[in-house]
Amino acid sequence: MKIRLLAVGTKMPAWVEEGVETYRKRLPRDFNLAIEEISLGQRGKNADIAKARAQEAQRIRDKLRGDEYLVALEVKGKPWTTEQLAQEADIWRMTGRDVVLLVGGPDGLEPSLSAMAEKSWSLSPLTLPHPLVRIMLAEQLYRAWTLLVGHPYHR
Repeated sequence: MKIRLLAVGTKMPAWVEEGVETYRKRLPRDFNLAIEEISLGQRGKNADIAKARAQEAQRIRDKLRGDEYLVALEVKGKPWTTEQLAQEADIWRMTGRDVVLLVGGPDGLEPSLSAMAEKSWSLSPLTLPHPLVRIMLAEQLYRAWTLLVGHPYHR
């Protein structure tokens, strides 16, 4: 199974890349995480936020391949414990489909894109900076994998 994170936002600082890579390189090939950056919709003074989100949504749709299991990461999604994430990841593996995790821009995902997702997941009720979301997500996926294989990382 491959896991792709389609995340709105580009040009992350080096510390983000290093943090994500710390966990990505620990994951096995059959639980691979790839990150694809999506450029922001046009924003600025007096910007049309709905139009910007629609642009971002279209860029995300252009990256989708068809029969992937979509999970939207949203503040209003369902919070999962690490153990619940491991259970979800096991379900993902059993479906035989690749997984795509969707992270919207500063104004979230466009509703039509959220509606396409099979699951809606919240990392936290807090508003998190997008760079931290990438690191937290990579670490939690690694932690979930260690639970699935009985590795002692999660104690």
